[in-house]
Amino acid sequence: MVPTDDQLAELARGLGMRLRERGWRLASAESCTGGWLAKALTDVAGSSAWFGWGCVTYANAAKSKLLGISEALLAEHGAVSEPVARAMAESVRALSGADLGVAITGIAGPDGGTAAKPIGTVWIASASALGTRAEHCAFSGDREAVRRQSVAHALRMLSTELERLPA
Repeated sequence: MVPTDDQLAELARGLGMRLRERGWRLASAESCTGGWLAKALTDVAGSSAWFGWGCVTYANAAKSKLLGISEALLAEHGAVSEPVARAMAESVRALSGADLGVAITGIAGPDGGTAAKPIGTVWIASASALGTRAEHCAFSGDREAVRRQSVAHALRMLSTELERLPA
């Protein structure tokens, strides 16, 4: 199911409430979502208390220059991969000093898919002091649907991650 704007807003509010309760800060690095996660987060009034950094690193050069992702890693695995998603989340967390970092990288379409990585392939990673987790997603639908589902999945993943991590 493709989430609505209201559903994304509710997920962002819930995540923000959990971050505020812990006194934690979040930073994001986005590729295929083009800043949509940061928009959903900053649509929440008071989000500056728990969200301070959002990087849109759409191009590989941006991933390298802004986040320090090695060109060798990008060449070996491709931008849409678990190792790159993990590196993005870890880097944005380290650069920002946030407690939690999140990254989204994928193929939203309508072009760019391959047999190995079809349109709708997305990797989402979160990084904390206890390590990094990454999840592979295979979304369906058009470009907007893939992007909406990516943002919703990231918000849910972060909420779940907060429940797993010690306060």
